[in-house]
Amino acid sequence: MLPDEVYGELLAIRTGLRRFLHWSEQQAAAAGLTAAQHQLLLAIRGHDDPRGPTIGDLAGHLLLRHNSTVGLIDRADAAGLVIRERDPEDHRVVRLHLSAEGARRLEALSAAHLQELQRLADELPAIWSGLATRSLG
Repeated sequence: MLPDEVYGELLAIRTGLRRFLHWSEQQAAAAGLTAAQHQLLLAIRGHDDPRGPTIGDLAGHLLLRHNSTVGLIDRADAAGLVIRERDPEDHRVVRLHLSAEGARRLEALSAAHLQELQRLADELPAIWSGLATRSLG
C-alpha cells in the first residue's frame, strides 16, 4: 500500500497541471485562439524539420486522428494563422508553416507561458522531489 501522503502529493501535482492547462486555455482565448489552435501553432513552430511539419507529424504531436487534424488546420487556415504548402519533392505531402499573424500570436502566448512555467517551477520542486525519492517497493 502507498502511504497516505503520496495521494496528497499526486493530487497537488495533478491540480497544478490542471490549473496550468486552465490558465493556458484562458490565455489562448484572450489571444483569440482556441486551446487546440494554440497547440497547433506551437507544434508547427516547434517542429524540427525546416521544411515544416506534415499533417501526419502534427497529428502525432496533437494526439489526434488525421481527419481531426485536417479539420483543425482548415479552421486555422481560414483564420489566417497557418499556410499550407505542397512539398516540392513529393506533391502528395502538405507541409505547414505559420502565417505572420499566427507567428505573432504564438510569440505573445509563448512569452506568457514561459513566465507562468517559471513561476510553477519555483513551486513544484518540493513535491517532485518527494515523489522521486520514494521507493515503491
